[in-house]
Amino acid sequence: MTAPQDPPPLILLVDDEPDILVALEDLFEADFRVKAAHSGAEALEFLAGEPDVAVIISDQRMPEMTGDVFLSHARRYSQAETILLTGYADLSSVTAALNKGGIVGYAPKPWDPEALSAMVGAAVSRHQLRRALNEERSLLRGLMAHLPAAVAVKDRDGRFIRINQRKALSLGVAVEDGLGLTEPELGGGLGRTDAESRARQEGRTIEVLEEVESESGAQWFETAIVPVPDASGEVRHLVIVERDVTDEKLAEMHLRQSDKLRALGTLAGGVAHDFNNLLTAIIGSLELATRRLGDEGAVRRYLDNATMAAQKGATLTQRLLGFSRQTESRGAEVVNLAEILAEARDLVERTLGGGARISWNLIDDLWMSAIEPDQFELAVLNLAVNARDAMPGGGRITISAWNQPVETAPPGLDLNPGDYAVVSVQDTGEGMTPEVLARVLEPFFTTKPVGKGTGLGLPMAYGFAQRSGGALEICSEPGQGTEVKIYLPRASPREAMPDVGSGDGQDLAPDTGGRRILVVDDETPVRAVTVGFLRDRGCQVVEVDSADAALNLLGRDSAFDLALVDFAMPGMNGVEFANRAQAAWPDLPIILITGYFDVAVPPGIILVHKPFSNATLQAALDRVWAQ
Repeated sequence: MTAPQDPPPLILLVDDEPDILVALEDLFEADFRVKAAHSGAEALEFLAGEPDVAVIISDQRMPEMTGDVFLSHARRYSQAETILLTGYADLSSVTAALNKGGIVGYAPKPWDPEALSAMVGAAVSRHQLRRALNEERSLLRGLMAHLPAAVAVKDRDGRFIRINQRKALSLGVAVEDGLGLTEPELGGGLGRTDAESRARQEGRTIEVLEEVESESGAQWFETAIVPVPDASGEVRHLVIVERDVTDEKLAEMHLRQSDKLRALGTLAGGVAHDFNNLLTAIIGSLELATRRLGDEGAVRRYLDNATMAAQKGATLTQRLLGFSRQTESRGAEVVNLAEILAEARDLVERTLGGGARISWNLIDDLWMSAIEPDQFELAVLNLAVNARDAMPGGGRITISAWNQPVETAPPGLDLNPGDYAVVSVQDTGEGMTPEVLARVLEPFFTTKPVGKGTGLGLPMAYGFAQRSGGALEICSEPGQGTEVKIYLPRASPREAMPDVGSGDGQDLAPDTGGRRILVVDDETPVRAVTVGFLRDRGCQVVEVDSADAALNLLGRDSAFDLALVDFAMPGMNGVEFANRAQAAWPDLPIILITGYFDVAVPPGIILVHKPFSNATLQAALDRVWAQ
């Protein structure tokens, strides 16, 4: 179906002589629509109802109303191009028609058909161009007036040559008062001078998101700076479009928080399921051990089973804290990556569900690396979830790990030469276009539908790889799937030595006999375990259930070799106790016990994380006695 074409331009012929009108109609009717009027009054009546006339050709000598008078009246109704016909060399009439009627030319009678046709053709072209320009101006004025944004046009010196009402209001001036001035002169501007310079130099649109503090709180403004080149390609003007996106940013933040809560709820549900299994193993084993107190072998088996289940519970707790916290990790540890991947296998497969087939290809002698273990698990899980989401119709995910010496870094990777353990998550999904691939590491960029993702998975994995001294590589093509590789540097032999505070070392037996230790913990079962560990080592232990009670005791009797204090207690917490105790008894060593990751301790305080084993506690004591 072809689009309808505009009708030919309309020409109005005005002459009191019928034969002249007929001749003119014959000359123009093949190319234009033609309307003939026998007098100025008749022509004005027509123009009142049909202003869209391209050209008016009028005779000068007409009874009742001369051509120059008619054309001056016609200007009230029409912006048509006007041509005067005259049979007399009357310069004064032509001058009057030029001044009053705005004629663009005149032709003497008898006229030259080719010359008159050319004059009319040129007049029609000028009329169409002027009408197009008027439409553009009207559209621009309408856009400037009604666009829900502050719009301005600046010249090469940064002076306003156009601003709309919204922009004027933001500057606190009337529209006409802002023209010819710069933004700093009007007290405006959101600090985007560099962005405007880049737009001019690079010849491309620059987008800026700015946060501004106001009395009502934070506001966000999104600004597009559009360079407008002239015919030679030189950028002479900038179009600045500012939009208040505060509501959108707040909605985005709420949505992101909702996504985090939903993800945390899903994770907590999975961890709770695992905890129920572990608690069943612990409770059942202890109950069976109680029934078989006379059978030492059976009791030990059940106690070992309960211990193993409790250790798995501790690992799950650390994983949950690693997922939910918003603070930095407690630090890198030299770990066995293969063991962590093996332990994370159940979590990954349970989280992904049955929508994708998962294959694991892990070598046995994978190099150890100094990393944040919980962040490593989170990175692998996020990559696996992204891989699953890239295959809405199902597919295969392959999680692999291998050792790779690197002499020359792959293109685009900031990777030093050395040995690396490489962990890969590969899918058979849709793949990514180069445009998407260029942005996937931007925080909050996501191709998932609204409410289905935060756009933080890949940036988080990238940040983890960078913090670990490695790199993240993404290989993807549309229709060919995606592979994400995490390069983690191999731990040096010195780094690979067992960490004193890891809780996995040998059960050492330092010389602790006769040491007098103050234990402060409001949780009776936890305090009983701590006291039991210490008394088994021959320590003399005094226990209290609050920081206030501990300070009162120290005020009466400060002859203690160590204070071992819980962090989270009602009233005064462990850090507050440590600050007050150090001020009053600076020679008293203090060990702080906590179940949190993000506790900032005063200088000289040793931190032990819950849950801890006897070996972990003894390692902390060794550090105290060695000081």
